[in-house]
Amino acid sequence: MVKIRLASPITTDSVVDGKGLRTVIWCQGCTHHCQGCHNADTQDLNGGFEQEINDLVQAVLAVELQSGVTFSGGEPMLQPVACTAIAEKLKSRGVNIWCYTGFTFEELLNRPDCLKFLQYIDVLIDGKFELALKSYDLLFKGSANQRIIDVSESLKEKKVVLYEPLP
Repeated sequence: MVKIRLASPITTDSVVDGKGLRTVIWCQGCTHHCQGCHNADTQDLNGGFEQEINDLVQAVLAVELQSGVTFSGGEPMLQPVACTAIAEKLKSRGVNIWCYTGFTFEELLNRPDCLKFLQYIDVLIDGKFELALKSYDLLFKGSANQRIIDVSESLKEKKVVLYEPLP
């Protein structure tokens, strides 16, 4: 059975982790150690707890009236096999998937394990949090260097295509 290391149980009804009401999967472990990290308690690679992915998927699917799921953390791309397995199950049920990562989209394209995960992600917020570029006026991201990427269009066009979150 595949397990994932989580920082906490899922959060529901989030309005800051992507468009609409979202359920958030909080991955544990991050090696970026961004100064001013909003979720510093999720950095310890051995912290949190393990959960079987089928149990996690059932918990997520039991949540009603959600717009989608967001992988955050911590760093989801440090657990690409588990995250891919979860995303594949959720996507087969029509769930919209967003993911936050400190890696850049271009870095992830060079990692086959992460590239597989990317294929299930609708929107990726990429790049390390940069304290000097922090702004409370940014939608769905913490610093101006981060990008909100339309993953399927970017993979199709073979270049970064930014997601436009507002109608």
